[in-house]
Amino acid sequence: MRLQEMLSTHPRKPPVEISAISDAVRRIYECADANIACADACLGEDMVQNLVRCIRLNQDCADICEVTGKLLSRQTEGDSSSIRAQLQACIAANRACAAECDKHAPMHEHCRICGEACRDSEEVCRNLLDKFPSGGAGQA
Repeated sequence: MRLQEMLSTHPRKPPVEISAISDAVRRIYECADANIACADACLGEDMVQNLVRCIRLNQDCADICEVTGKLLSRQTEGDSSSIRAQLQACIAANRACAAECDKHAPMHEHCRICGEACRDSEEVCRNLLDKFPSGGAGQA
């Protein structure tokens, strides 16, 4: 994976194992992609009005995942408190989106797939949060 290669060449060493960060970023971006595709698929459904909340949560979750992935990819002078807060936001967004997708999964396969991606992203964020230092500026 290119991100793991990039992180291993970075002059600053991350506070968490490189493979854990690169795996988390990959899975978080996969979740963002699933959310984008799910929102689009929901828009294509006949009863789209029943999927408005799902679409909104898909969009919010995708945005939060993308920001989380970007923050985790940066290694220079990060603020671990901000990164921990972003991981917590990603966990919350993933949880909410998965719960909503699960409501629609019996009728819409795309919602089932998206719910799985959200749970996977939530798990990886939770695991990374447990490993991430709780210090402040310059300790990311």
